Parts: sequence; structure tokens; C-alpha cells
Amino acid sequence: MNNNNDYYYYSMCMKYITLLCGLIDAQELLPGSCNFELSTCGYISDPEFGGWSINEEGHLIMVDSAIMQDQERAVLVSPVLDQQDWSCVRLVYQITGRGCLHLHLRPHSDNFDYQIWTADNASDSWLIASVDLANSTIPYQILLEGRPELGLGNSVAIFEIHIVPGYCIECNFEEHHLCGYSNTWNPNVNWYVGGVVGEQEHNQRGHYMYVDSVYAKHFQEVAKLTSPMTTVPMAGCLTFYYQRDQEKGNIFSVFTKDQLGHYEEIWRPEVYSTASWILVSVDIKALHPLEVVFEVAFNSAHGGYVGIDDISFSPEFCHTDTEPTFDPSIANCDFERDLCLYHEERAETKSWIRASVKANAYRSGDHTTGTGCFLLANTHYTSRLGYVGRLHGPFLPGNLKYCLRFYYLLHGFRKVDNALSLYIYDEHNVAQEKVWSLADMSRDMWTQVEITYRKPMVSKVVFVSICKNFWECGLVAIDDITVSMGDCQITTGSLSRQCDFESGVCGYIQDKTGDKADWLRVRGHTPTFYTGPRGDHTSGVGYFMYIEASLMRPGHKARLLTSDLWGSSSTQCLIFYYHMYGSGTGILSVFLHHSSREQDMLLWRRQGEQSISWMRAMVEYHCDAQHQIIFEAIRGPSLLSDIAIDDIRFKRGLCEDPGDGTSYSGFSEYFNEIEN
Repeated sequence: MNNNNDYYYYSMCMKYITLLCGLIDAQELLPGSCNFELSTCGYISDPEFGGWSINEEGHLIMVDSAIMQDQERAVLVSPVLDQQDWSCVRLVYQITGRGCLHLHLRPHSDNFDYQIWTADNASDSWLIASVDLANSTIPYQILLEGRPELGLGNSVAIFEIHIVPGYCIECNFEEHHLCGYSNTWNPNVNWYVGGVVGEQEHNQRGHYMYVDSVYAKHFQEVAKLTSPMTTVPMAGCLTFYYQRDQEKGNIFSVFTKDQLGHYEEIWRPEVYSTASWILVSVDIKALHPLEVVFEVAFNSAHGGYVGIDDISFSPEFCHTDTEPTFDPSIANCDFERDLCLYHEERAETKSWIRASVKANAYRSGDHTTGTGCFLLANTHYTSRLGYVGRLHGPFLPGNLKYCLRFYYLLHGFRKVDNALSLYIYDEHNVAQEKVWSLADMSRDMWTQVEITYRKPMVSKVVFVSICKNFWECGLVAIDDITVSMGDCQITTGSLSRQCDFESGVCGYIQDKTGDKADWLRVRGHTPTFYTGPRGDHTSGVGYFMYIEASLMRPGHKARLLTSDLWGSSSTQCLIFYYHMYGSGTGILSVFLHHSSREQDMLLWRRQGEQSISWMRAMVEYHCDAQHQIIFEAIRGPSLLSDIAIDDIRFKRGLCEDPGDGTSYSGFSEYFNEIEN
């Protein structure tokens, strides 16, 4: 590192040393905390990647592109942490130039590192991130992955890491970092730190946050104080103290704000003036990542002031009449065993029937496994003039936002105008709204539908299929109905072990040494007729990985490797979907690779044409050393040999249906020819 960089970081440290060096004197620091003044506190650089280095003068640890050589990233690994209670990581960091910083969680007895926070915003000053770590009985490590881009002046630096008990949204405003709360800057009205030593606040001497109208110049000038974004689902009691002296017409409210920017008011005071600090308790359900926003609006310079202090959170609801978090999964159904809680309008009609299709080259099986059951309407028993089939779901509580997902498949329709529609009915069986109807002409391919809705009353979903003319009707199927809380566009805050290839290849690696071709990431149907899928398994219109047989010779192979997975004492279940359709289809195999073995271990294999459907595979394995999973596809003797995979997922523990974990099945017609 050059002297200019040394001086820059040293001066920056001196600028913030008084603010951050004694960051949380009054608050307990948990193991894993470090200010990098005298040592790395047990943090080490992973030797497989670039190294982090301590700047002794500036008391920080950093990775600079100038010393990265050929490495793309540097990974800093914490000591093993065994903290079973909820905690919050407060990270003071800076990205200079171009680069990014990722925070990962590495649970023991698991194969994966899970990314729980990321940043790529360059800054001339230090920034603070607050990341929740949910309570867990499993020891873990945290990893900080710095990725400065190539070129001069790109670096990632960490000033200190503090891990404190409790939730990240909790704050007493005694420390200079203000617990990561951010102030939406307004030139006239803003939240400020109030109180000094010797001044009495609501129950102790200290600091609080306040906003004053003295500089307000316009109507409805707004000051917003925003908490850090939650990173894991949370439900419980939010409490805080407030003091207020405002004229009527001025506003003080507390909102939640989700990742899409949608606000929802959760509390507003009933009085404009308080004689002292008042304790407020509000139930909050953060099933998705969100922020808590304290908002004050003034109409004039005489609007008054508002103060808040001691924000805390408890996992227990503060009001006994608060409904517990509703589990909408009662409306889920994959139709493998029965209709679940779905029923027809008239039981005697039998308009919708459970059906299954044996996997073959002519008809698609169900979406769940390729060999299971789905629900079918407009069969030859019901395709008659004037036919209407209604499938009713279970009732769900009102005033909640739901995300409904399901898959549909069409076969043989000339017109699709009335093939399938979705309505919301109230508890009196009266249709309130038509929320979706079929608009595209896709055939013989499972396609996903996502609908977000909210109704004030108890309601249910009803699937409707109408056949007005026998000669224009075909078959319509639905499968894998799921209902969850929140907006479909917002991802859950839980750890994910799945790759659907929608945003990229998830760190999967092409084998450039042992094969003659690559796996390709595409969407839509493959270019050669009578082989390959019509669409992906995830949504029908998304991405998947496949081998294009026309670019390969018979016997050529393509190998796709996971990134390094950590060894585990637990059995692991690998779940994925594969597509092997075409009269010349070759071999798809899954191998386990690690350096202590001369040969890769075969875990699973399929050979020859399997079905026109996506099929599910579930494979159990155990490995207590660092390893990789390999997906290997071998081209068959003809161009009709495309092989595809999608929706790869790893799950700790035994597979639900290990019967699919046999090492080999399929036709053996070309097996020896391809292997040789």
C-alpha cells in the first residue's frame, strides 16, 4: 500500500476516532467484536483467497486491489461463536472506488455460507451497517468478503466490528453511531441528539432524539428517523418513550417501510402535548425485511417539537388481544394425497379431479415431482356446453396482505378466454374481485402465477374454468398452490440454500479441464425440436441450465461444479429438477468430489429419455470434509440429446423421499457407447 493511502486512512481514522473508538462503553460487547487496534481478535484471512491486512497507524483492517494480485476476493473469518440469544452485528466500513463487501453466516453442521448482508456503495466517510443474527443453538462463524475491483484506488476497509445483545432496531441513543438509525436530511427540520450529562430525561441522565419546528418554512415539512433494515423475520412488541408539544394539525406517526418502499402506519398519538415522557407499546410483525420510521411533519415554525428515546423490542406481543401470527400455509396444496382444504362448489359435480400422468415423452406430469398428482378440469366427462367448474379454497383472515402462487398447464384449447380465472370471494360466497385470468397461449408447460392481494374482510380464492363450446375446450390443470404473508415481490429474510438461476449461476463453476463443453444458462425453449424443455421449472418463463447437443459430439461431457462446500457431521439432502427428453438422450450424473479421494463418488445417475416433464431428484449424502457436488451431462448418439437442470436446493437432514436416490436408472441402450 502506498504512503498516500496510508495517510488517507490514518487521517480518516483520526477524524472518527473520538466518535467510534469507544463505540459502546455502556453496552456489553459479545465475542466476535473487534476494533483491530492491537490484533485481529481471532479473525483470520482464508488462505484460499487474498489476504486482509491491518493498517497499524490507522487501526483498521483492509483489502486493497493493489495487493490482491490475481485474487478476486479476500475472506475474513471470525472465531467460532456460540451465542444462543439474539444479537446485532454493527459494522463500521468504507468502500473506496469500486468494490463490494459481503457479510456471510457459516453455521456449523452445515455445508454453506449464507450471505445475509451486502454493500457496494462507495463513500468518502465511514458507514455503519446493522445486521440481525437470530437466536440459534448451532455455533457459527461470520465471514467478511471484500471484493475490490481491479485498478488503482479500489479498496474495502473495516474500522470495527461490534456484536451486541438484542435487536438492531433497539437504541437508547447514548452512542455516537445512533445504532445505525439514519436521518433523511431536510434543510429546515431534522432529528437531532438532545440531552447532556446532568440533564434529566424520562428515567435517567442521558441522550434522546428530538425534532423542532423552529426552522420550518413550508407547509408539511417532514423529518424522518429510520431504523436499520431488519434481516430476519421478527414478530413481537416494539416499545419506545416519546414526549410531544405540538400545535393541532401537525403530525407525529410511526410507520413500517418494506423493501418496495411501501409505508404502513402502525401508531399515531392521541394527544398533542404531554407533560412527561410517555411509554408506547406497539405490536409489529416483520415477516419480511422492513424499517421502522419515526416521522414528524410541521406546518410552521411554531409547530412545536417531538422527542423519542429508548426504543426496544421483545419477541412477545405487548397486547394480549393481538392475534398471533397467522399461518397462511393452511391454503397450500400439491394435491399429492387429496384436495387439502379445497373443495368444489357442488360436491356431486366432480368438475375438478385429481389426476396423474406416468412420466413419458408425450404428456407432462405434475409440477411437484413429474410423477405425482395435480388437479384437472375440463376432462371428457365434464367438457360439455355450458360447463362451469369452481374450486373453492379455505377462508383466510382479512386485513392481511397475501402472496398467492400456483402453477397452471393448458392442453388442446382453441380459445383460452375462459379456460382459467381466479376470483376473491367473501364469507357469504359472493365474488368480490376477479384478480387474474389467463391471457397467454402457452401450451403443455407448467407456468407460475403470482398474485398479491389484500381484502378487509374474511375471504377465499376460487379457481373458475368455463367451457362454453365443446369443440373449443381443452384440458386445464393446476398444481402447487402456496400462500404466504406479504408481497410476492419481497423475498423472505430467511437463509436460502436454493439456486433457480434467475439472477445468475449462484457461484457454480464450469469444469474447464475435464470436459469438452459447457452448461448454458438460457430461458425459453431450446433451439432443437423434440428435445429439451419448453421453459424452466421455476416459473415456466425463467432461466435454467442445459447442454446443447448440437454443439457437442456423442460422448462429450459437460461438468458443472458447486463452489466449495463445507464438511458436515449431518446428512445432507440434495434436491434438484432435471429434464431429459429426446430419443438420443445421454447420461446425467451427480458426483461428490473432494481432494482425499482419487475418483469422484457417484451419488445419482439417469440415462436415456425420461419424460417431457421436469422430474424431481432427491439424493442423500454425507461428507465431513470440504467438497464439491458435480453435475455431469454426457451427450447421447444424436442431436436429440439436450439435458437440463433447475431449482437446485440443499437441505440439512434426510430426504423426505430417499427412494429417488438410486445410483442409476433409465435405458441402457447407449450406456457403454457413451461411456467409452
